Amino acid sequence: MSETDLKSLAPDLTSGAFPRSPRETLGGYVVAARTLDKCRAVLAGTNGEYHFDCPLDNFFLNFAGITAEDFKNFVATGADDEAVGAWIEKNAKSHEKREIIQWNNDMRGKRICEMPIELQEFLEGYIPEFIPANKIVYCWFDVYDIEEGRI
Repeated sequence: MSETDLKSLAPDLTSGAFPRSPRETLGGYVVAARTLDKCRAVLAGTNGEYHFDCPLDNFFLNFAGITAEDFKNFVATGADDEAVGAWIEKNAKSHEKREIIQWNNDMRGKRICEMPIELQEFLEGYIPEFIPANKIVYCWFDVYDIEEGRI
């Protein structure tokens, strides 16, 4: 793969496009597809205000036992989604299928009060600033999907 391949795969997050919802899966994990989109955009210089290796990404990376550096190095090869998914499955810490299902569902339903206090504190100001007052945040992923117009 080449730098050209990477650039063609990287979303342009400077132009109003968004990374995928954290609810979407890649390699069997929620958050992974969004992490990939942001990583590609960072590598291509099209990330805008989005950050790779942020707290959300780290929930996935830590559970999978993958370092941000290793993930980024593989993504930099220009690998497509299928190849990245296979790489995740091969390199992630060994988990029983039920553990992954439980983690995915925990993440999908994670309420803000269940998050580390540093993230609660951040979201305490972020939500009123960026989420319309008529939208209700039931769980953490709602923040992304409401802000990015998916719900």
